[in-house]
Amino acid sequence: MSDAPTPASEEPAHDPEVLQLAAKVFDLARDGDTDTLAAYVDAGVPVNLTNDKGDSLLMLAAYYGRTPTVRALIERGADPNRINDRGQSPLAGAVFKDEEEMVRMLLEAGADPSAGNPSAIDTARMFGRDSLLKLLGAA
Repeated sequence: MSDAPTPASEEPAHDPEVLQLAAKVFDLARDGDTDTLAAYVDAGVPVNLTNDKGDSLLMLAAYYGRTPTVRALIERGADPNRINDRGQSPLAGAVFKDEEEMVRMLLEAGADPSAGNPSAIDTARMFGRDSLLKLLGAA
């Protein structure tokens, strides 16, 4: 047996059922179907699962303003500082969408206002979100 990596052509194909389930779980986060998403996470779906763009379940729920879903994910250990492939944080997404309640919740969960590029602070400045700048401790 060799320790050499398996060539890409010999890697196992992704199971279509697993990919279909993953797509459904990301849709649940976007749509704010909190109870169903929480049941999947409680049954073993990783709370910090990310899609092909690096967006976590929390990122999608926060961006789409799904406050109860974000609360449920945070209660289950979702990382509020997980950055996607574009360098964006859930907090910066909430600031961009001008979601004050979401910003408060993410900050209470330990989200870092200076994480990411642009950071939540940079995003608030860029879009003139002065009240959110105060919440972020940057005013």
